[in-house]
Amino acid sequence: MENINVEIISMDIIKPSSSTPDYCQLSLIDQMAPPSYMPAIFFYPPQESENLAHQSLKAIQIRDSLSRTLTRFYPLAGTMVERFYVDCNDAGVSFSESKLDCEISLLLNNPEIRTLHCLLPLVFTSNSADSKFLLAIQFNRFSCGGVAVAVCVSHKLADGASAAGFVKAWAADARGGSNSILEPNFDAAKLFPCRKIPGFKRGIEASKEKISTKRLVFSKSDIDVLKSLAVNTDGGSAAEPPSRVVAVSAFLWLRLMALARTRPVKAKVFGALYPVDLRTRMDPPLPENSFGNVSWFTIATSPVEINEDLPLLVAKVRTAIQEIDSGFVKKLEDSEHLLDLMKQVDKQLSSGEIYLWSFTSWCRFPVYEADFGWGKPTWVCSPSRPFRNAVVLMDTSDGDGVEAWVNLKEEDMAIFEKDEELLSFCSD
Repeated sequence: MENINVEIISMDIIKPSSSTPDYCQLSLIDQMAPPSYMPAIFFYPPQESENLAHQSLKAIQIRDSLSRTLTRFYPLAGTMVERFYVDCNDAGVSFSESKLDCEISLLLNNPEIRTLHCLLPLVFTSNSADSKFLLAIQFNRFSCGGVAVAVCVSHKLADGASAAGFVKAWAADARGGSNSILEPNFDAAKLFPCRKIPGFKRGIEASKEKISTKRLVFSKSDIDVLKSLAVNTDGGSAAEPPSRVVAVSAFLWLRLMALARTRPVKAKVFGALYPVDLRTRMDPPLPENSFGNVSWFTIATSPVEINEDLPLLVAKVRTAIQEIDSGFVKKLEDSEHLLDLMKQVDKQLSSGEIYLWSFTSWCRFPVYEADFGWGKPTWVCSPSRPFRNAVVLMDTSDGDGVEAWVNLKEEDMAIFEKDEELLSFCSD
């Protein structure tokens, strides 16, 4: 792809349109969330007779609606105070605008990673978590009249479901549908009260190594084949076809383990970590508009010395996710039990006992419903995580396939992206 110039033309701070509560208490799960940002870019092609004036109107439209939406999602405009609470001082959120000297179709047809990074409002390095903002936006203008809205939400304050819910509410306000917006619920801190954690240090931190990101696209037909392979076995490890997310992630885990075995491995087990939404798994369920990190993780494991097949890995992943049930969540409400679980995993990681990959799914999140009044996005992506061995899964635009954004050390990616078995089931 030719070099695309992304020029920042303005930087501003957007504040809530009216005064907000004084503070918002964090939950214990918030306290232990990784110090990173969740990026997403929403692409909108030009409408008929689009010109620069229309782009300017769009920018004003989302600025104004963002200010109004921040009065509902007020913690995003505040300041984190020692990971105990958010000072809702209406400090505001970062809002920048850029222009690109190309048409939006060029990037949609060939999503070059380095250019996508330039559309984001934050540079994703090991130091990006030091940004004073809990939310940053970049409004990107293309020469054809199309736009891309890039959003970075602090993981210290929200999980993927909360971030997607915020964007959906913001878009609804922008197109005049604010009456349909569910007010965010901030009660998670009552279920998982924050506390002082002496000596606690988050085990999963931004990588200092050079990270390479690869986008892999699994079509519906690709996934149907993987689902079939997961059940067509004499052993019957998987009794019924898995979900799209389980099928794709288990297959990726299988190929990543094959990669790891090409190097000396000190670990005893390979692990696949999955964040699991707790809202529907509680008894009674929490409302879908519960804001914060209302999720916990589960880990499927496989012995390093045993080459397990796809059906068995699918079964292990499905079982691990199913273990996060109402009984498990009830135990998490005991802060000592929750801390013990986290310390056990941190000990395994620090000792080298487990070699871990993380799989985060944004599939089924309402990201393709983000209509700011210009129609729904043509494409939504999440192109960067500052972690090695991190995989983010998203819906394809047709809703049937899965896009996997794989983040590995550069030397690992050089081998992984040439894996013939991997490439036989997907495209880039």
